[in-house]
Amino acid sequence: PRYGIVEIDREGNIVWTHLDEKISHDVDRLENGNTLYVFGSNDEKSDPQVKEINPEGEIVWEWYAENHFNSDEYSNIYNEGWTHTNAVVRLENNNTLISPRNFNLLVEVDQKGNIVNIIGEDYLIEAHDPSIIENGNILVATHTTPQAAVEINIETDEVIWEFEMPRDTHPTRDANQLPNGNILITGSTMIVEVTPDKEIVWQFIIKDGISPPTPASAAGFYKAERIEA
Repeated sequence: PRYGIVEIDREGNIVWTHLDEKISHDVDRLENGNTLYVFGSNDEKSDPQVKEINPEGEIVWEWYAENHFNSDEYSNIYNEGWTHTNAVVRLENNNTLISPRNFNLLVEVDQKGNIVNIIGEDYLIEAHDPSIIENGNILVATHTTPQAAVEINIETDEVIWEFEMPRDTHPTRDANQLPNGNILITGSTMIVEVTPDKEIVWQFIIKDGISPPTPASAAGFYKAERIEA
């Protein structure tokens, strides 16, 4: 199979591609024109979990989890890959925030790839899609019971806000802050918009039976974005 990145304009034309069979889950276009992406689906210890490439497709930066987590605590982990890294974010300080899902934490690494901050080690479960919100904190989905979205102070590693999903939405994979300050959370069977006071103001639900014999949790949502009209 041919895996990779495809950039498509509003008219549906392919304007840029980059093929890489070791890519999955997340890709970002950076301000400098480079592209940052992850590989975690069935990754091995020898694989780079994050790559940054220039517009010509040349690798300009890589990050290997093996250089930092090759210890007894992590060596025997394997669940759809060693790390199953599912997200990467380039921060304003030029550090990089990475989500190695199977390790139940987030890492902030500097430009040399050194870990400068470990986040959520004591409370995140299979974290998904961390993002930096307006106040500089991290918003991330976590597979706790019940499924939840949490806001974390990146400096103190404290959870300062949490919303538990009102129905079984395993897995919950995405949480985004909207321009109005509300949070849009995507679970497998439910997309919900909540206020900072945790009031549900909008929701969309998929029910079992829509696409039998597949259960809704398997046929449901992965990510959602609010599009400006």
